[in-house]
Amino acid sequence: MNRYPLWKYLTVLAALIIGLLYTLPNFYGESPAVQIAGAKTSTKVDAGTMTRAEQILAQAGIQSTGSSFEMNGPVGAVRLRFDSTDTQLKAKDLIEKTLNPDPKDPDYTVALNLMPASPNWLSALGAHPMYLGLDLRGGVHFLLQVDMQGALTSRYDSMAGEARTALRDARLKFEDVERNQLSVRATFATAEDRDAAADALRRAMPEITLTSGRAGDAFILDGVLSASAVTQVQNNALKQNITTLHNRINELGVAEPVIQQQGGDRIVVQLPGVQDVAKAKEILGRTATLEIHMVDDSPTASAALASGTVPFGLIRYNDRDGRPILLRRQVILTGENLQDAQPGRDQQTQQPTVNLTLDSKGARIFRDVTRDNIGKRMAIVLFENGKGEVVTAPVIRSEIPGGQVQISGSMTAQEAADTSLLLRAGSLAAPMHIIEERTIGPSLGAANIQQGFDSTLYGFAAIAVFIIMYYHLFGVFSTLGLSFNVLLLLAVLSMLQATLTLPGIAAIALTLGMAIDANVLINERIREELRAGLPPQQAIHLGFDRAWATILDSNLTSLIVGVALLTFGTGPVRGFAVVHCIGILTSMFSSVVGVRALANLWYGRQRKLKSISIGQVWKPKQD
Repeated sequence: MNRYPLWKYLTVLAALIIGLLYTLPNFYGESPAVQIAGAKTSTKVDAGTMTRAEQILAQAGIQSTGSSFEMNGPVGAVRLRFDSTDTQLKAKDLIEKTLNPDPKDPDYTVALNLMPASPNWLSALGAHPMYLGLDLRGGVHFLLQVDMQGALTSRYDSMAGEARTALRDARLKFEDVERNQLSVRATFATAEDRDAAADALRRAMPEITLTSGRAGDAFILDGVLSASAVTQVQNNALKQNITTLHNRINELGVAEPVIQQQGGDRIVVQLPGVQDVAKAKEILGRTATLEIHMVDDSPTASAALASGTVPFGLIRYNDRDGRPILLRRQVILTGENLQDAQPGRDQQTQQPTVNLTLDSKGARIFRDVTRDNIGKRMAIVLFENGKGEVVTAPVIRSEIPGGQVQISGSMTAQEAADTSLLLRAGSLAAPMHIIEERTIGPSLGAANIQQGFDSTLYGFAAIAVFIIMYYHLFGVFSTLGLSFNVLLLLAVLSMLQATLTLPGIAAIALTLGMAIDANVLINERIREELRAGLPPQQAIHLGFDRAWATILDSNLTSLIVGVALLTFGTGPVRGFAVVHCIGILTSMFSSVVGVRALANLWYGRQRKLKSISIGQVWKPKQD
């Protein structure tokens, strides 16, 4: 009656072993480390970088306690672990000086970091500690203000070029089209030209509102974005900035950074565990833009390049191999017009290619430029921190309509993938500046962890003492089940690589109370069956079975509330909800399956069982 089949015992044993393995890394703490990432999108960090860093340290007699290479999304990073912060600082300075011979133009970002100190055999099993939030680990909190005026200015600059193209396509006369503060102003010689242009621009650019006027003898047409278009520009700027910040923060190796919108024009960035605040500010403030120019390969330009001079109207850049190249100053397209960039292969030659997708306006401009410049080269230039580098300069083979652009040439599959990444990385759609900065020291985070641990431990001890005194041996079973529940909860959080915060610790304490509630229901149900005169074996069996429906109902209602908090909550509320929901599921398993396995092992094989240790069973008085 009270015997589990072997597979159930093995299931509980497997859960116990897995719980131990995945909970164990959380008790090893962290070690000081140095992280190496690319300071430029064109700088590759791979396993060879790790080998080079190890050789630099070995030559200087600095010993690391471990090293690893990881891919943070599309970006690689090398981490080197050390036994003390003094060694960490020495290694950081040495690696930075060696890898970046020119400090003003660094190729690599070398930052201080923290790494889990768990042994390699646990890491090989995929057992990693939970991430800790800013309040537990310490770190830095930034509040960034997005310059929406700058986003709108960039949009109007782009619109001025679109308006010129639209008027040329319609074969309409105009004197000038330029941005006038937050508007686009077109100047015409006659009112008829202005009115005809207004009709053409309304068809080509439905998002703008046009007003007519005069300035002296000239007829002018001013265009401004509609309210809905302004909102869309601002929302797109926020989204693109958040995406770009995610890519940049990968260079710091921050586990589970918090990057979210606050209000209509602000972004909150929380970086747990960051030690090098100056480096974090440098990376967040980095600027990057993408431009497309035509290449000047004329004999005059080649002669000027050979003599080291730059003719008027041209500008000199270097390509990825360091070779100089002269480009025309006129910007054809910017990264704003690029929707996607993916590596691929040419269907005919099977050579690696980079496939670009442009928006509708970019596609129209690109079609016209390629139609008029067949056989010439077009350069894609990436600007970082004010310095431009030619990513690629392919030859235009034919007119390219539709906005689907294929770049091919002498490149490998890896180079095609790298180029696609460079183009996808994008840039900040609007400038940002830090308006609030808060640093939480690791000592404060350690104090929060200790206080949270102590409160949970004391709560557990109080529950254990009471439940053992009241239910005797079944109280011991309940306490072991409660320990099993905490073990499973920590293991699941570690497996999911969830971020634990102070509200999460509060949810763990709440889970203890809810988990013991299920055991109280089971124990009281067994007592009721004993009061009814049933034999102990049958009372145990019926007690677990009949308590299950009540346990399921109570936990299900709590789970519904937890899911609602998880769905609609943000920040600390969401962190609480994650631990709360997982704790409910693990408590149901440990209370019903785990505790019953203990009861079955202890009492299940006793055929002539006359009594069980479950405390005082008060029988009703007989009249």
